[in-house]
Amino acid sequence: MERLTVQAAGAAAVDEYLEYRRYKQHKTDFGVIPKERPICVPCRVSKCQCKSYHFVPLNGTQPIRCRCKHFADQHGAAPGFPCNACAKCSGFHSCFTCGCGQPTYAHETVVETKEERLAQGKPVGQDVPYAAMGGLTGFSSLADGYMRLDDSGIGAPSAEFLESPVTNMNHPFLKAFQGPSSSAQASSQLTVMQVSRLRRPEEDDMAYFERQYQERVSESRPSSWGGQAPAAGEGRP
Repeated sequence: MERLTVQAAGAAAVDEYLEYRRYKQHKTDFGVIPKERPICVPCRVSKCQCKSYHFVPLNGTQPIRCRCKHFADQHGAAPGFPCNACAKCSGFHSCFTCGCGQPTYAHETVVETKEERLAQGKPVGQDVPYAAMGGLTGFSSLADGYMRLDDSGIGAPSAEFLESPVTNMNHPFLKAFQGPSSSAQASSQLTVMQVSRLRRPEEDDMAYFERQYQERVSESRPSSWGGQAPAAGEGRP
């Protein structure tokens, strides 16, 4: 059997695909939407004890652990999700804190129709042409719901927010690329100098250190040189 090796970015994509495949093991295509609420998404795997799809979040790219220190996939699919790796655990219960500030056990998996969410005033996002796309409709689609900048989350920032003046409370990158005012000229120049010392995405080690050296040489040159070093063989007047 041939062994395939992928880079880190490719491995993340494979993980996302596997997550989607696990999700599709549950029934998500209904000819007629069930009238019972909440809507259950039953498992299609033979002899599986799972009653409905249950979402378990990740800590970045890492699975979260139960309070018994074992992962979610080490717990059974039966109601209560008992642990298969130890006898002291009564069921999967994680204290991992979501980005909203609440622990995992305070969340629940809810399946709703688009019409039901609109009636409740909840965001629904954009329609996608292919089911395999899931909810990928923009750059923020993989972010937590409350952080998404599209219609599936909090929405795009208002024009008032985008056009608001930059203050000392803003991020240094924002202040660096904002045109400096006369009163903040010195501090902005210092910020730009600090930003220039960061490694650029296309730079390798040698290019990065060479640029740092050239910047230090340029900063140490006397102003009488006009910002240029004398050419080889030439002396100062």
